[in-house]
Amino acid sequence: MKTLNSPKTSPLIQRLQWVFNPLEYMETNVKINRDIFNTQVTGSVGLIFVNSPEGMQELLTRDTKEFYAPGSINEILKPLLGEQSVILLDGDRHKRQRKLLMPPFHGERMRNYGELILNITQQATAKLKPGKPFIARNTMQEITLAVILQAVFWVFEGSRYDELKQLITSLLAVTDSPISSSLLFFTSLQKDWGAWSPWGRFLRMRKKVDELLFAEINERRQNWDETRTDILNLMMAARDEDGQPMTDEELRDELLTLLFAGHETTATAMAWALYWVHRQPEVYQKLIQELESLPKNADPMTIFRLPYLTAVCNEALRIYPVAMLTFPRVTKEQTELLGYQLEPNVGVAGCIYLLHHREDLYPEPKQFKPERFLERKFSPYEFLPFGSGARQCIGMALAQFEMKLALAQIILDYDLTLLEKRPVKAGRRGVTLSPLGGIKMMMNGKRTPSKSVAIPATV
Repeated sequence: MKTLNSPKTSPLIQRLQWVFNPLEYMETNVKINRDIFNTQVTGSVGLIFVNSPEGMQELLTRDTKEFYAPGSINEILKPLLGEQSVILLDGDRHKRQRKLLMPPFHGERMRNYGELILNITQQATAKLKPGKPFIARNTMQEITLAVILQAVFWVFEGSRYDELKQLITSLLAVTDSPISSSLLFFTSLQKDWGAWSPWGRFLRMRKKVDELLFAEINERRQNWDETRTDILNLMMAARDEDGQPMTDEELRDELLTLLFAGHETTATAMAWALYWVHRQPEVYQKLIQELESLPKNADPMTIFRLPYLTAVCNEALRIYPVAMLTFPRVTKEQTELLGYQLEPNVGVAGCIYLLHHREDLYPEPKQFKPERFLERKFSPYEFLPFGSGARQCIGMALAQFEMKLALAQIILDYDLTLLEKRPVKAGRRGVTLSPLGGIKMMMNGKRTPSKSVAIPATV
């Protein structure tokens, strides 16, 4: 039985490398030990990275047996999401909360969001001025934030909606660069020195968000309308096996989880997709050809099923997965993984980024090649941008639906130019991977279709 050696670099240096240059950190370590290696990126306690399909399968199919996924391992997200977020819960509490949250994100319910996504995309892109540069990620975030706010509350305007939108955007500035992300990774920086200090400003904005969410929850309870089908109403109507609903505090934390995790990640994926499509003319031409082959008044589900559009989105999620790691698991007892002996209470995470860059799975992994997803079907242990197992992303179906519809709408409507002269690099944004600089583009004007095609804002 082999034993994994601990890294020679100090825990502090490793954590700094992980925070400020995660790609270099991963790619350096994988050269030393290809399929599995030890790290100390979480401090003095080790976290093992696994990046082979076999290792992923062992880790994720032995979920709850030899391994468990404690929410406490995501403590750094507590200031953003609250301690009762499904991401931070364990065991039965996690199962209960996940079951209560699932109904709004069932695949069939996605149809209800089709009109919403297309309308919001049209409204956001209509603000772009011909000949004037824009930052793709900012525009995509405007779309995804509006989608999640409206899907959650089914409110489209008003002072509470506007204030919440502004506050959520400001709060996320805490994680918009590796330096600002340090506030989450180093608790010693979390000092409230008043409204002028970074952490003090964050806490005050977070308090205002709490007040707005509790006001909305209270208003719903006072004026309950069971006919509403927005996500908040469905969450408030849900009952566990004992017939109990979520408390106001649970609702608040889950709303924060949806608002943060439900739009930031999707915006990043959409921005990457726009970048690659406009960086490689042959990809753009193939995608336009497919989109223009749509029947007139094609419904959103027809768009969602387009094979090349799906391949483009999958390849964007492969080459720079928004989440670099799966939700970490912890060993319950002494166990074996890929022939290595692991001691009890050791953290293990599937490294999605390194898995997606394996030469034996994805030849020329640094190249953007959507065709690879048309030529073969990858297993859930070879391609997993949304994680897997008991901690798979709840909003996966909505994210995929939104990404495809928005991308199709934008590319059919507008002639865009990529203004980046050099390849855009990926860097840390909170706990995710995002394009540095946000991707600069320019709208040249409305696109003239080679044939009459319309994507209606109808379901």
